[in-house]
Amino acid sequence: MNKTSKVLNLKDKISGNEVDLSLCNLTEVPVKELALFPKATVVDLSCNNITSLPPEFCNLTHLTKVDLSKNQLTCLPDDLGNLVNLQHLDLYNNKLTALPVSFSQLRSLKWLDLKDNPLEPVLAKAAGDCLDEKQCKQCALKVLQHMQALQEEADRAREKRLLREKELEKKKEAKQREREAREKEARKREKAEEKEKRRKEYNAHMAATLAAQEQQKKRRSEDRKKKNGKASEKKAIVETVPKPRRSLMGLVFKLLLLLLLGLAGAATACRLTDLQREAVCVPINVAVDDGLSWAREQEVVVRQLVQNLSSAAKEFLKSTQASKN
Repeated sequence: MNKTSKVLNLKDKISGNEVDLSLCNLTEVPVKELALFPKATVVDLSCNNITSLPPEFCNLTHLTKVDLSKNQLTCLPDDLGNLVNLQHLDLYNNKLTALPVSFSQLRSLKWLDLKDNPLEPVLAKAAGDCLDEKQCKQCALKVLQHMQALQEEADRAREKRLLREKELEKKKEAKQREREAREKEARKREKAEEKEKRRKEYNAHMAATLAAQEQQKKRRSEDRKKKNGKASEKKAIVETVPKPRRSLMGLVFKLLLLLLLGLAGAATACRLTDLQREAVCVPINVAVDDGLSWAREQEVVVRQLVQNLSSAAKEFLKSTQASKN
């Protein structure tokens, strides 16, 4: 059976605002086809082999009355509470043990039949016998109250769960912050230790440099001291060396030289000046004449004497210069 035939057959099942799909041997609800007829607010699905309702069934919010009695339903969809316009729900003779928590949202529900279902004891007590119209209305009221209590309890449980999750998340975040703080402190400590290590290395390097400079200065000072010591020793040695004594020959030579110079000066004065007529110069002139005569005779001797005198004079000048230095 294709989709078109289903739609046509469904049209054949519609009478006013009612759709009668009972005794059709259905195993599932034709949700898509029912959604095409929003004016059909009453649906009879009794006496079929339906075992479950699809989640899309909860989108048929236009429904006001649904008969699902005498099927094989074992559970209802979780979003059944979306059927906010539902007033009449017949679940007689199925295999339901519980209702979804969202059932409490069916605030328009006025009639409910849950007979012949293996309900949980608490739910069965709330549902009652449902033997007549009044009891079915009381069933709707009491089941809604029961489900609202379950909804509130579920909400509280959900709130507690959310609170626990939030607390766990906070604890997790706190632990994360603590871990990050520890890691940050560890990095900070590592940086401080690294900086301290570099500072110590720098101080050690500077200390070594200063020590090397001090050692170098010390060596230079010692070298200067050694040089000064050697110079002092040399100076002391030089100072301690006794000056050569003037020889007797040098003294005699000087006396003779002075005598000769004096005689030469006197002879020159007596020979070249007006003093030659004086009585004092007469013997000197005579001696000079005799000396010149003798010198002519002793020319070789004189020359040798001159050479000796010249040599003696040179030695005298050298010794004089040496004594001055």
